[in-house]
Amino acid sequence: MIDVRQVRLVGVDGEMIGVVATVAALDAAAEAGLDLVEVSPNADPPVCKLLDYGRFKYEAQKKKNEAKKKQKVIEVKEIKMRPAIETNDYEIKMRAARKFLDNGDKVKVTMRFRGRELAHQDLGAKVLERVRGELDETAKVEQMPRMEGRQMVMVIAPR
Repeated sequence: MIDVRQVRLVGVDGEMIGVVATVAALDAAAEAGLDLVEVSPNADPPVCKLLDYGRFKYEAQKKKNEAKKKQKVIEVKEIKMRPAIETNDYEIKMRAARKFLDNGDKVKVTMRFRGRELAHQDLGAKVLERVRGELDETAKVEQMPRMEGRQMVMVIAPR
């Protein structure tokens, strides 16, 4: 698929062979039992390398999988509360939030309002402020509390 007359050829071990005709480069690849791969098509003349293309693709895939294995996916865990939450329920939710933050996940705290509770959004804001105060040393607020329809949302991320 190389459609130029001359290419700059790089050998198997990375040694520079020089500028040769494309036909000669293809012959050298066939003689070595390797493939002629165009490494830099925009160069003048294009740079081609002698290598085993199947092995090259395998190594690239292996490196990609290794890099993928090392990265951590950050999930957003959600905790739902109500403005009139009892102390014990609040403590259980806070324990869960601390566990999520310790695992490196973000926590989305949702304060849901029903019926007439919507008129007392200040109570929900106080509960969210209390959550923020308790988690202040281990986490930072990524999104301040804001209303989204009938619920108030705050996002907290680990420090």
